[in-house]
Amino acid sequence: MSDGLPTDAGTPAAAREPIHPQPPTPVDAPRERSNLALRLVTAALLIPPVTYGIFADPLWVLGIVVIFILIGVTEFYQLIEAKGVEPLRSFGTAAAVTIPFVVYWGGESAATILLSMVLLGVMVAQLRTARITDSLASISGTFFGVFYVGWLLSHAIALRNFQPIIESRFGAAYAAGIHPDAGAFYLFLVISIVIGGDVGAYFGGRFYGKRKLAPTISPNKTVEGAIGAVIAGVLIGAGFKLGFDIWAPQLSASLGWLTYFLLAPVLAVVGIVGDLVESLLKRDAQVKDTGTLLPGTGGILDRIDSNLLGIPVMYYLLLAITVISGGPAEAIAGPAR
Repeated sequence: MSDGLPTDAGTPAAAREPIHPQPPTPVDAPRERSNLALRLVTAALLIPPVTYGIFADPLWVLGIVVIFILIGVTEFYQLIEAKGVEPLRSFGTAAAVTIPFVVYWGGESAATILLSMVLLGVMVAQLRTARITDSLASISGTFFGVFYVGWLLSHAIALRNFQPIIESRFGAAYAAGIHPDAGAFYLFLVISIVIGGDVGAYFGGRFYGKRKLAPTISPNKTVEGAIGAVIAGVLIGAGFKLGFDIWAPQLSASLGWLTYFLLAPVLAVVGIVGDLVESLLKRDAQVKDTGTLLPGTGGILDRIDSNLLGIPVMYYLLLAITVISGGPAEAIAGPAR
């Protein structure tokens, strides 16, 4: 076995013996120590270009998202192949990469139509397989990869284009007071909260962790680490919002402070859930990381797992607040400054 995958992972399905689901890794299985230095170097190399792309232009966000989806869905299909399931890899990858383009030009509503067509296409494509005994698992695994990586991450584009989407769907009155590039601030903010939560969870768990949060899923995660994640996520996000209120208030003014303190703890908790979901998938597949692309971190999915849930939640909460209040999120608490 290499990199947590069966040695015959590249063999065509028809030439392989069916591999039945494997039992989860024992909770007390030895784990390697995290290499904090490598994680910091990886973050230092990854964060600046992503940050630049967020504020440069929505097209940059589209390009970044497409690259992350392409790598992420490949890693995901490797996970389910480790379970002995043969996904429709080419079909699923093409569908996942198509979704961000549809979101960019048609919004997330148009992407939901595409998602329905993808499910139908997966079922039709499965009719051509010679290995019908795994059809249920193959259809489920293929579609879940498209949804989990392609659909969820594509919300980064919808969030970046928040003001144009609001104006096109609900009218100029709802978009009044929201800067055309406010979506860049929203996207940067949710990523900051989630990353801050990761930092808080790491140090909170390392220095104070005693009670296990989810021992059967991720033995190293603790309740104290989760508390640290919420506190650090809220505080770090607040620091960035304060900085924007001072130096770029036109971007952050549409998000009032009361609204922020309502959203931030929710996003931090959602980030923890996203991390646990990916840990569940890896534990089921009996692999430590989804890949080796990012030194000290693992694969792309290991880096964006929390954001896969955090970004859509941020988008839909802001959407609900804007529609309910009839304007930008500052309407709940008055101006941000």
